[in-house]
Amino acid sequence: MDDRRGEHPGDATLALLREGELEVAGRLVAASNATLYCSVTAPPAPPATPPRRATCVYKPTRGERPLDDFPDGTLAAREVAAYVVSEATGWDIVPPTVLRDGPYGAGMVQLWIEPDDSADPVALIQRGDPAIRRIALFDAVVNNADRKVGHLLPVAGGHVYGVDHGICFAVAPKLRTVLWGWRGTPLTADELGVLERLRADLDGGLDRALAPLLARAEVAATARRVDRLLASGVFPQPDPRRPAIPWPPW
Repeated sequence: MDDRRGEHPGDATLALLREGELEVAGRLVAASNATLYCSVTAPPAPPATPPRRATCVYKPTRGERPLDDFPDGTLAAREVAAYVVSEATGWDIVPPTVLRDGPYGAGMVQLWIEPDDSADPVALIQRGDPAIRRIALFDAVVNNADRKVGHLLPVAGGHVYGVDHGICFAVAPKLRTVLWGWRGTPLTADELGVLERLRADLDGGLDRALAPLLARAEVAATARRVDRLLASGVFPQPDPRRPAIPWPPW
């Protein structure tokens, strides 16, 4: 059974990513941190049961490049935290992601998403695709400092995944994104409803799920960002005192 598309991950896919045997097939050389392309196979199953496999990305913590504005060795956990928040929104933006040991030590393992080559992320951005709009709001919540075009993965059926969330959740404002097209735009009733549920979750269980992954101050800052979005009722504006777009934007 091949789960590489990941449309309906469920607990079984998370278990596969967490417990399956990782085999490194190659490296994504364009990535700034060590990013390994792998297969993951479930532990031995009963006789006559087909092995369960998927393709995934493995980012070992030891391969993370040190940054001036994020603590060393925390990027993998931030990727998992982004998945946890994505699941809480119900928007299925971040592919299934876990922390686990691998051939090169502990790190993040994420289900590989094969994009639809016929879908152009730039065109989706330009026409204000609703799936991209949700990602723009998600980025405002998690304080994404690196939303590039190449981090948007459209798949067949119109859904769009977002990947590479290693530099999210800083306490200080750091939102850098190519998705400023909705700046100042009023949030819809549905979007406000998601934010209200997310804010309640941040006081009712989601905070505990994030505690092993982020500093306490970073969880509190996430709640404050949601509070500000609810109070303003609009998408945020770029801060003129700092870069608004990541470089390179692709």
